[in-house]
Amino acid sequence: MELPRKILIGDGVISQLGALITDLDNNASRVAIITGKRVKIMIGPVCKSSFINTSLKDSWHTIADSSMNSVNEIKKTIKDIPDFIIGLGGGRSVDVAKMVAFQLDKPFISVPTSASHDGISSPFVSIRGIDKPYSIKANAPLSVLADTQLLSTAPVRLLASGCGDLLAKITAVKDWELARDEKDEYYGSYAANLSYMSAKIILNESQKLRDKNEFGIRTIIEALISAGVAACIAGSSRPCSGAEHLFSHALEYIVGGNCGLHGERVGLGTIMMAKLHGLEWEMIVEALENVGAPTKAKQLELNEGQIVHSLLIAQSLRPDRYTILDKVKLNKQSALKLANSVKVL
Repeated sequence: MELPRKILIGDGVISQLGALITDLDNNASRVAIITGKRVKIMIGPVCKSSFINTSLKDSWHTIADSSMNSVNEIKKTIKDIPDFIIGLGGGRSVDVAKMVAFQLDKPFISVPTSASHDGISSPFVSIRGIDKPYSIKANAPLSVLADTQLLSTAPVRLLASGCGDLLAKITAVKDWELARDEKDEYYGSYAANLSYMSAKIILNESQKLRDKNEFGIRTIIEALISAGVAACIAGSSRPCSGAEHLFSHALEYIVGGNCGLHGERVGLGTIMMAKLHGLEWEMIVEALENVGAPTKAKQLELNEGQIVHSLLIAQSLRPDRYTILDKVKLNKQSALKLANSVKVL
């Protein structure tokens, strides 16, 4: 198992980034930070101050997207190989930094500025330009630093997306159970229960999570980190990703990048997969609505054809992963009926 060695969560902890690094390795002398331009302007000075205080040399590398081109360009610009690579920012920065660290065989530190998905603590990355239309395995972060004050400045929509990604664990775990029962696939009870617990707290506390208060932000970020750790324990994305994620990947494949946030797409997928599993899908709709996440295709400017087509091709994107879509085998008519029955359309 590859698990984060140290997780630091709290108000203002970004100023402790340098100290965190030296705690992890007292001999560390150089770090590389991968981030976006806006985040560098906003947070760069406090990070630089923490590096100066701990005698760490820093190099900064900005990205515009989460593609293999960005990964390769960053690797070219890193002249002196650092002791640590830090992903500072949203999902794109974290994923690119994670992949760069994996390819350079260097430890990775995750410093998210938004609580929008569980990739902040998992070993999986979603990078455009690879030959697989789904997340691939890299290495788990050695450490995660989550500043709740910094996270509170992110748009509410990103927090809602994080809740959507967490609620998806309900159907992901059910898919894993299905694969265990029907295909004799390995099933890790501890990882499954940890992931499900992360979803359950969002389900139970959804009314309190929409406002950007300390309770909501801390609850969401802790749940996302726990879900990512579940994937580390399982050694696969099974406890966190099932048919609802395949549906999301299919939407990206069909529509392109302009089809909502990751957690928004998987939230829609979770509603439909919950119905197929015979779960109380209405509770998932209510929780998504409580946190301000979309529950209908039109909220993401998606049409009937795109939803139906995505449902039909989702399983083909990853035939090795057995899910409810393998068992049910939707056709055009039944896919449309499903989407209408849960009012996604």
